[in-house]
Amino acid sequence: MMRHRFVSWTFALSLLGAAVAAESPVVRPGSSLFVFAGDAAKVGNDFLAVIDVDPASPGYGRLISAVGTDLRSVQPHHTEYVMPESGKLFANDHDAGRTFIFDVRDPAKPSIVTSFDDMAGFSHPHSFVRLPNGNVLATFQHRAHPAHGDGQAQGGGLVEIDDQGRAVRSAGNLDPSKPGALMMPYGLVILPEIDRVLSTNSTMHDDDLLSGTTYQVWRLSDLTLLTTAFLDPGENRYAHISPEEPRRGPDGAVYIQTLGCGIERVTGIETPTPTAKLVYTFPGNWCGVPTIAGNYLVQSVPVLHGFVVLDLSRGEKPVEVSRLVPSATFEPHWSAWDPATRRLVATPGGPGDNRLYLMKLDLATGALTLDESFRDAAGDGKVGFSFSDRPWPHGFQGAGNPHGAVFSR
Repeated sequence: MMRHRFVSWTFALSLLGAAVAAESPVVRPGSSLFVFAGDAAKVGNDFLAVIDVDPASPGYGRLISAVGTDLRSVQPHHTEYVMPESGKLFANDHDAGRTFIFDVRDPAKPSIVTSFDDMAGFSHPHSFVRLPNGNVLATFQHRAHPAHGDGQAQGGGLVEIDDQGRAVRSAGNLDPSKPGALMMPYGLVILPEIDRVLSTNSTMHDDDLLSGTTYQVWRLSDLTLLTTAFLDPGENRYAHISPEEPRRGPDGAVYIQTLGCGIERVTGIETPTPTAKLVYTFPGNWCGVPTIAGNYLVQSVPVLHGFVVLDLSRGEKPVEVSRLVPSATFEPHWSAWDPATRRLVATPGGPGDNRLYLMKLDLATGALTLDESFRDAAGDGKVGFSFSDRPWPHGFQGAGNPHGAVFSR
């Protein structure tokens, strides 16, 4: 009898293990890349493409899979910047005001968990960052139903969302102490060790493009708005305009990239009077999503058709240490970091070179180099991955418009 029970339990456990393995396949960190894209012609629908980015794989540079949505492409935009532990990835079509949650635990079979639009009285989410509890904290640019004649002036807010797309808590960002200031939450960074969140106010609308010049500090534990402060205009009076993506630096300060191609350094966030200082200005404008890895900040600079790397060892005075131009017609926008393989992914933000590139960052020197071995294996065979006209695994034929991209965890 005891032997029979032992064999039965062993058999049951083996079946359970097999079921778990089938449900959650093992995925190596940095082996797959998930890219949210749309139909460049805006006739087809948004989709999530999965690319093999494992340098040891015989399929390096090939499409693994794709899953289409039911939303006709408007402006496929942000994903999360880092793959969450749950494998439930948020991705947003901003102008459509709709966000999808994808289950990407199996790169060969990504699926849609759910989607949402307006939430907790707010509309048009933009950025998504994970909280210590595993939920997402998202910025929403607008109130869902502004008063008659008030347009978008009522501001937006922050909403905590779980992996089933349900609102957990929320807070509006209107601050009567700053009348006339643009209040459209854009990016955010979470600082749990000091119980703070820092968010930026910037617009996705051309009419308000020059109006965003503030950041806000919140108490993380209850989403109480503590401070709204103006950025440092600096000597040139433009590099502080449209603050977008805040990132925590190696010195504990927060560095904010602006559409005016400035880098603002914010200190004293735990105090009632945080301070912003413009510490660097890149050439041109329309600078996009930055990445901080180690002591280095990697910034997309469209006018240079590439990236500039800053050493933040002296945060109050960053120093350029390297540059990289993937191609003469590339206009970079998005970047995201994979700590396992020390690579970045870059997607385009304008017309021209419609390719995705992988780059290697030397954390000892800050040298940024192109991964020449990453080539479009099933496409034109050139460096990078082309989103030009091609057949996609989910049945779409055409050119893709890529934006958010994140490595597997």
